[in-house]
Amino acid sequence: MTKPPTVSHVARCYERGLQFNTELGLYDTVTKNENFFIGKQWEGVESNGLPTPVFNFLKRVVLFQVATVTSDNIAMQASPLASTSRLDLWDIDQMADILNKQFSAIFERNQLVGLLREYMRNAAVDGDGCLYTWFDPTIENGQNVKGEIVTEVVENTRVHFGNPNSRDVQTQPYILLCRRMMVDEAQQLAKDSGSPDWEAIGPDHEDFHSPHDAMTDDKVTVLTYLYRDRNTGTIWKYLCTQSVEMARATDTGLTLYPIVWLNWDYVQDCYHGQAMITGLIPNQIFINKLFAMSMISLMTTAYPKIVYDKTRIASWDSRVGAAIGVNGGDMNAVAKIIDPAQISPQIAQFIQLAVDYTQSFLGASDVAMGNVNPTNTSAIVALQRASNIPMEITKQNLYKSIESLGRIYMDHMRNYYGVRHVQVNMNLKPEDMPLGITLPDQQFNRAFDFSQLAQAPVSIQLDVGASAYWSEIATQQTLDNLLVQDKIDLVDYLERIPNGYITKKQELIEKLRGASAASPVLDTNQPMPIPEGGGYGALQRAINETGVVE
Repeated sequence: MTKPPTVSHVARCYERGLQFNTELGLYDTVTKNENFFIGKQWEGVESNGLPTPVFNFLKRVVLFQVATVTSDNIAMQASPLASTSRLDLWDIDQMADILNKQFSAIFERNQLVGLLREYMRNAAVDGDGCLYTWFDPTIENGQNVKGEIVTEVVENTRVHFGNPNSRDVQTQPYILLCRRMMVDEAQQLAKDSGSPDWEAIGPDHEDFHSPHDAMTDDKVTVLTYLYRDRNTGTIWKYLCTQSVEMARATDTGLTLYPIVWLNWDYVQDCYHGQAMITGLIPNQIFINKLFAMSMISLMTTAYPKIVYDKTRIASWDSRVGAAIGVNGGDMNAVAKIIDPAQISPQIAQFIQLAVDYTQSFLGASDVAMGNVNPTNTSAIVALQRASNIPMEITKQNLYKSIESLGRIYMDHMRNYYGVRHVQVNMNLKPEDMPLGITLPDQQFNRAFDFSQLAQAPVSIQLDVGASAYWSEIATQQTLDNLLVQDKIDLVDYLERIPNGYITKKQELIEKLRGASAASPVLDTNQPMPIPEGGGYGALQRAINETGVVE
């Protein structure tokens, strides 16, 4: 068994993580990127009264890419693998169906679509995205075993890998998570965990380095230390502050680290990635400066100025219709209007070029963002797909991380769910069917022991379908053509039609299945068979007389 960690050991690991991130410039980079993303793009710049315009095109580009990558309806599907396990393939099929319904419930409960957008947004702005999954045993669910799986987004500055030169989560010797908590909340958590020193928990000391929050008078940094035991191969969890043990090391029973990690762009030999917005900040600064200098020029030279002879006019009266007295002389030499200076049109051209090139290089062209006249839908769709090709690598990395999240969910189900009532299809085996008649699938509740997941091999795959309006229309048209050409039956058509087109679709499918099983449809277009055997019946006489079969 691995030696249990101590408070001093975890504190040293935390200091090493802070030192690595500081030398990498992570905290300064994240702060700068976040400021530019939200529009604080003149932070720390002395303007001296000059205009500080912000034309934040970076935010639009980032949100476009995040929306493009996460715009698909992502569904996780479990499929059984053939093996020599103690469970037969029929039971494994039932297990895969149960897992699929659990995945759907977990996705809905955690609002995973919204979490994924925040997850990818953090990766694009900060460089890394992180999802942390844990089991909350206090959630009521109507089952004999309380508790549900919870997934949350964690900032990359709060995650420290034991081996910072590797981005592979499951090969890490340990992973350290840090968060800021109110002192009374941390004390209550330590007390509930059985810590005898819970009253000793206080605010962070001034010499305790914490780049996450400058307010240290009422908050304390809580460190969650996850590590893999060498003998058991399971993940253990230890909780402490900088000086107090909050919870002893306990075996979670998990075989996987409950963390999903994603880099927007990889950096060799480093678990932190490169943010998309980091390389675009110079372009944003260039555009802001050009606009600022154009504003200065307009404010100082854009309006016409009047030059007059002070020897003839003591002061100029700019009131409308006011009379101005002149002491003789040529009236044409008294005053003159100076035309305003003209700003070079190249400035506006360079600003537009900088914006257009930046967006085009990132795949956010006018066609991709829909800023075109839709005269040819097929061509627009083709161009949109072509413009999204540079983002395919990022999208595939997202799908890979979601598959890892699915394996983490299965690990939690196996370890924490216990025996629960689930809804499954009857799916009778062929030998159990009465007289070989195929019965329609029926839903019923049964008790299922989720610990059986350790005995059955199940693979995780993603079923991804686009959610754009033109994709649904194309799907509908294709299904209509297949039905008209008798390539599919009505039940297959109803199962695959997009949601919202037919009300009570499931009831109609079950009704059609029941009717098909009870009374199979006969093909009346086939010719009537001619009976064979002895005798000269009426049918044979009619055929001999007419020569045809009607």
